[in-house]
Amino acid sequence: MSKPSNASGAPGLSIVIPAPADTSALEETLVSVLENRPDDCEIVVALGCEYADPWNIREEVRFVQAPRGSSLVGCTNLGIAASTGRVIHVLAAGWRATEGWTDKPVERLTAGHAAAVVPLGVSDEDHDLVVSAGLRHTLGGRRVPVVAAPRRSLRASAFDPRSVRRPTAPVLEAGFWSAELLTAAGPGFATACGDALADADMAAAVGSAGGAVVLEPESRVVCGAMRARPSAFVGGLQAERLFWRSLGGRAVLAALVAHAVEIVRHSIASAPLATLPMLVGRLVGIVQFGAYVPRARQLAALRQGARSAEATASEGQTLRIDEAHERAGRAPRHAAPAPLKRSA
Repeated sequence: MSKPSNASGAPGLSIVIPAPADTSALEETLVSVLENRPDDCEIVVALGCEYADPWNIREEVRFVQAPRGSSLVGCTNLGIAASTGRVIHVLAAGWRATEGWTDKPVERLTAGHAAAVVPLGVSDEDHDLVVSAGLRHTLGGRRVPVVAAPRRSLRASAFDPRSVRRPTAPVLEAGFWSAELLTAAGPGFATACGDALADADMAAAVGSAGGAVVLEPESRVVCGAMRARPSAFVGGLQAERLFWRSLGGRAVLAALVAHAVEIVRHSIASAPLATLPMLVGRLVGIVQFGAYVPRARQLAALRQGARSAEATASEGQTLRIDEAHERAGRAPRHAAPAPLKRSA
């Protein structure tokens, strides 16, 4: 699907590939993206490790170097900052593209019908088996995968979005986002919640901004390795941060009650050995309350912006947001990708 570039000459789509450590996984993703590359796009690879570019593809792919040891969130944010497209697609190293996977999401986001689009994640062993369909961020502060485990009844070839609960955000590894939203909500994803919960933290911002999140079954990616679980202490700390960072966008009393229930659930799920360190982590997260004030103000600003947009729309006017997202320089682009050739 060919799309014209916008007036500034920037591409319509930026494909950001964060690669914290695994270069083999990176090459799998790069091959799939270049084989199925859409028109009017740029590819930005954010490296947290050394990569020698043995295929000599720097004319087709822009590499940006993050500090060694950067996390998935850190590499993702660097790639977003270096991108120039109006639509940003994050596809983590190890996850693979399929034919036409960007068509519908770009169409929806460009038309303003969504703030984020969730692609359907399918199994590496069975490309018709659905294993990922975004996430839900609950009132009590829990991140819940929309598809928690492979279910034989969920086949991509006959998938009905109504068969699962509507996601509130894409997973960090694979999602399509409005660049304007990522700028207003961050910029980028929060490192405070770690790789495990950064996508749920972004879900809170999307909700405050009043943005629609759409599950698009015609967009499919092959799932790679899932992220590692943090330790009990870190998991408790990040879960508590997630709740308090999102509280500003919710009904406070109802959220506090739901959060108390969530802590009980988490304690039972962590029993017997991990309960105490998890609770200590949550306690540390609570005493960091002052750090959440800027986030509360940010969510309030997003809500105010959403209300202003609704008011403007009700008056029959058009709201334009022309602020560009944070960016680094653009690399030269070519009309078609060059085949992979190993350099001498």
